[in-house]
Amino acid sequence: QFGAGMITGWGAHHVDCAHWAMDTEYTGPVQVSGRADFPKKGLWNVHGLFQTEGIYANGVKMVISNELPNGIKFEGSEGWIFVTRGNYKASANEPAVNTANAKALTASNDKIINSVIGENEINLYRSTEQHGNWLDCMRTRQQPISPVEVGHRSCSTCLIHHVVMKLKRKANWDPMNERFINDDEANAMLNRPHRWPYEVKGLV
Repeated sequence: QFGAGMITGWGAHHVDCAHWAMDTEYTGPVQVSGRADFPKKGLWNVHGLFQTEGIYANGVKMVISNELPNGIKFEGSEGWIFVTRGNYKASANEPAVNTANAKALTASNDKIINSVIGENEINLYRSTEQHGNWLDCMRTRQQPISPVEVGHRSCSTCLIHHVVMKLKRKANWDPMNERFINDDEANAMLNRPHRWPYEVKGLV
């Protein structure tokens, strides 16, 4: 009853990685806008083609669209890098890659991929396997590679993008209080009626 289509179904995976690279894992955009096609009849009521944009306090713009190749493209002052799952598929309904020999990592310049990250540069959390890391952290009490708050921020970002897809307009977001700013219409869409007996009390 809470499915919102590909923006949340697959979007959270991509937004999670993008937030990691943007150093915005514990926050969210400050402004969002978007458009989407929604069916007027038929079995499905989730979006079809869509494109949304999120602007962050650090000035970075994130574009999410199912009209773009499946993956994450980072654009910077020295070029771009594009990250995908390559040929790997976690499930039968995963979006297909364009070619049988798709690479998981491509860039505008091979030097970007082959460069060595030094000890004094930004080094990310290393984990060989996510589920094993989660179990290990239960024993060690260390923070896992995917903390609960990071997962929440990945999902909530997709949900507010979904709100503006419905509204078809721009909205300003307060990531600290997790509410739209001076926007009752948008805030009313942060929750929806719950189907008994699957009610969650205390949500506003």
